[in-house]
Amino acid sequence: MKYTYTSIALVLFTALVSCKPKIEATEASMGDIDGSRYIAIGTNNTSGFSNDGLTFSGQDNCYAAIIAKQFSAVSTIDFKQPFVSAGSIGFNIEGKSPLKLGNKTDCKGVTSLSPVRIAGAGDMTQLMNQYAGYGPFNNMGVPGMSALSINVSGYGNPANGAGNFNPYFARFTSNEANASVLSDAVASSPTFFTLMLGDDDILSFAKSGGTNGAIPAANGAAGVGFSGSLEEVIISLTANGAKGAIANIPDVKEYPYFTTIPYNGLTVDAANAVTLNQIFNPVGISFVVGVNAFVMEDPTAPFGVRQMVEGELVLLSAPLDSVKCNGTGSVFPFRNEFVLDLDEVAEINTKISEYNSVITSLSQTYGLALVDAKTLVHRLKSGIVYNGVAMSSAFVTGGAYSLDGIQLNPNGQALLANSFIEAINLRFNAAIPYANPIKYSGNIFP
Repeated sequence: MKYTYTSIALVLFTALVSCKPKIEATEASMGDIDGSRYIAIGTNNTSGFSNDGLTFSGQDNCYAAIIAKQFSAVSTIDFKQPFVSAGSIGFNIEGKSPLKLGNKTDCKGVTSLSPVRIAGAGDMTQLMNQYAGYGPFNNMGVPGMSALSINVSGYGNPANGAGNFNPYFARFTSNEANASVLSDAVASSPTFFTLMLGDDDILSFAKSGGTNGAIPAANGAAGVGFSGSLEEVIISLTANGAKGAIANIPDVKEYPYFTTIPYNGLTVDAANAVTLNQIFNPVGISFVVGVNAFVMEDPTAPFGVRQMVEGELVLLSAPLDSVKCNGTGSVFPFRNEFVLDLDEVAEINTKISEYNSVITSLSQTYGLALVDAKTLVHRLKSGIVYNGVAMSSAFVTGGAYSLDGIQLNPNGQALLANSFIEAINLRFNAAIPYANPIKYSGNIFP
């Protein structure tokens, strides 16, 4: 995709919490950077994955594409992405179609607006490799990629097996047998790059309820620890003089996926309170009429079950129909994959802090702009107002996150793009114009 503009009107992006942005006239400038060969490396948000799927619209409105568009207001740039076909419904590698808002009837017969699948299956024809005739690509965002996997040779080769192969990269690798994400990025001779890595290493653990293996160590050599893997990327990209910006890692627990269902979201009437107390009083658990904490599995607790406590999290993957009608979360305790206990929450907090210390240190060592994505996500938790429009992390209605409760929608992507631009302008004496998030779409209501 190519954007070329000869004149611009610059609207400065001010503090995210302001009610009305200040409008100032200034001369746009790329400052000390050359954005002509801009490469974006990252995972889900970088690729445009949203609504639990990869679609043309998501890719076209990802923060990397928005940054490229804003660069183009100053100079000519050709930013290529491995697009899903514009007419395709999209897909994810589980074979499912993306989500949309539609009417859904629950187990109690109540119909309400809810995320539903666009179709019975995703468009898996979009997994075909696109490099010939279209590559090389500037957007190297690969959903689900660990920072430790970025230099795995043949990362697009299914023969490499789980952990060393990613079907999303197979769509646009230059060489299935030998190329890595990093080697393809370096081969494009970037003049500027953005990095957003490590977030999926944290998220993979968190969204599995802590059941999907350990979070990689913060320190260690490339392919073993986060620090060595990230430094290898930065050294490779800056070797020929390219400059760049790197984002820190948000507190993923502030995503709607982890905040929508409260730990004490179990409402019990008088009859059910009697039944539950008959079942659980012998193991030391009591229920009252009204609000109660959910019950979860815990092998360290008496009889392997206990009630959740404040600070523990119920994931959006919890089967809500079963909660409403079949006693899941009460008679049948939540399984481990549906909750994060206090130890798992502490592990996530520790790793985010350790990873961000690595990111801050490397940004200083290599002169990169440091993007504060963590603060942006935190502000969305309490809500922000941009140009009179409120946005928050509220599920579906908040206006910043897509229907999967994890990835940003185009509104949120524009906010993230502006966080990058803010850091780039500050570090490299640039005056790149900010995007107007209000011009991008939120979740689409029928």
